[in-house]
Amino acid sequence: MEHRLLIKNIREKNFEKIYFLHGEEAYFIDEIEAALCDHVLEEHERDFNQTIVYGKDAELLSLISELKGFPMMAERRLIILREAQDFKQLDELDSYFQQPSESTVFVVCHKYKTFDARKKSLKSAAKNGVIYRSDKVRDYQLPDWIQTYVKSTGYTISGKASMLLAEFLGNDLSRIVNELKKLQIILEKGTAINEVHIEENIGISKDYNVFELTNALGAHDIPKAFKIVNYFDQNPKSTDIVVVISMVFRFYTQLMRIHFLPNKSKEAVAGALRVPPFAATELINAAKVYNPKKIAANIAILHEYDLKSKGVGNSSYSQGELMREMIFRLMN
Repeated sequence: MEHRLLIKNIREKNFEKIYFLHGEEAYFIDEIEAALCDHVLEEHERDFNQTIVYGKDAELLSLISELKGFPMMAERRLIILREAQDFKQLDELDSYFQQPSESTVFVVCHKYKTFDARKKSLKSAAKNGVIYRSDKVRDYQLPDWIQTYVKSTGYTISGKASMLLAEFLGNDLSRIVNELKKLQIILEKGTAINEVHIEENIGISKDYNVFELTNALGAHDIPKAFKIVNYFDQNPKSTDIVVVISMVFRFYTQLMRIHFLPNKSKEAVAGALRVPPFAATELINAAKVYNPKKIAANIAILHEYDLKSKGVGNSSYSQGELMREMIFRLMN
């Protein structure tokens, strides 16, 4: 079940006896847990009927006793097992999962890794509750995810602004959402968030970022590329050479794929590379600048500088010097 539908059901007071939440992406698990904390019990019921246990501190018999307890002046109890990945006896909850209490909502928060689907305990939990697997949003999906999230909060965001956030903040949904919430405090409901808002309030330069660097490489704009690299050198917190190499590598692999696509229309390229249409247009234009032979040579250069950035064959060059030399070789 998709996490938004799960939260919708919770808000409508359609509760399950067991919520087994597991997976690599902590953000969705936190969202579902927060919804349960807000809606299972009324505020005046929580003192006696809500218990939060942490995996590393939990004791099996004590936890089962809590789960089988009766609510006090309320319809149900809420028991949350946080950091369940640290609870060594999780499999031994199988007997409870098979016969859960009718008056207890039990929430298992197993973060940062998936629980083995072959285990009997998970199958028992599935029979009497909900299993939610929280997968990471892949890098290429992040801009779309950001746009969907922003729309759900009553705002909109430009494609370029969503890509800036995705590239600068990486695959950390909690951090992305926190930064967007800061923006939403400042901006009126319904505002279309753009690159200027991002630059002024989050500190991501709209002109000096890896996204603009790949645009400069694509247009073979040497002065612009060196301006951006010099900015990176003077503002070390803005990015890291490892991130630059990773993003430029992705850029050249995208160009190589375009050369071998049978259909090079904007729509076909956007679909094949899983990028927004505006980005597809820029990549198509860049593919005209770099033929496959030059792209292959540039990928080899990136591999060389990736090693140098990690100290292999480099004992004295700074990150800024390595980036300038690398960009010079990529564009010549």
